[in-house]
Order: sequence, then C-alpha cells, then structure tokens
Amino acid sequence: MFSYTITPRVADTDALGHINNTVLPCWFEEARTPLFRILNPNMDFDKWNIIMARMEVDYLGQIFFHSPVEIKTWIGRLGNSSFDVMHELWQDGKLCAKSKVICVHFDFKLQKSLPIVGSMREDLEKHLQ
Repeated sequence: MFSYTITPRVADTDALGHINNTVLPCWFEEARTPLFRILNPNMDFDKWNIIMARMEVDYLGQIFFHSPVEIKTWIGRLGNSSFDVMHELWQDGKLCAKSKVICVHFDFKLQKSLPIVGSMREDLEKHLQ
C-alpha cells in the first residue's frame, strides 16, 4: 500500500467552501505515481505503457481546505493485462472518498493491451490486497 499526503489549495475549493468534486480525480492520479513508476521506471512518455480504462469515485463526506488529506493506494485485482487500483481519501480521521480505477498495460504503437509479466507483475503483486 502506498500513502500520499496532499495539502489542499485555496484554488481546490468551490463556492460552497469545500474541495470541489472535480479535484479528486487529479489527486488520485497523483497518488498513482508510484504505480506508474513500476510500469515505466523512467516516466518516459515516449515509452508510456499504461492507460486508464475506467474510474469510479464515491464521495462519502465533504473535504475542506483546513487540513491535509491522506490518500491510501493499493492494487485490488491483478489480471493478465489489467489491474484495479483502489484509493481511499482520509481527512481528520474520516474516510471522505473512495475510488476504483481500472488500468491496462498498453502498447500505443500496436494499439493493444500487453500481458503483465516478470518483475513488473512481481512488483505490482507486492501491493495487492
């Protein structure tokens, strides 16, 4: 499991005084960076090999500007060429949001999915829960 802390910015808030719902997908993407490094250690866009096929976000409570949030990230399922990334967003000891993202190991030149094998699979398995 990975843990990532974000300090909300004033720009992340909306007219209602809480963090806008459109901000969370960006925060979840940022929290996936360690997983991106497993698939593409140099973070080289010329060799990028992952796509997001689906994202679900459950908003469970309001998130506010006043304190940091912690995002916990892990692998929920590891398939042949795809995997589920699970996120929980916590603020002040409260679970405020959950997300499930389906990612696919992908070859952009061939425009097709690729199997997850070898050390890449082994490294992802370390974060499987």
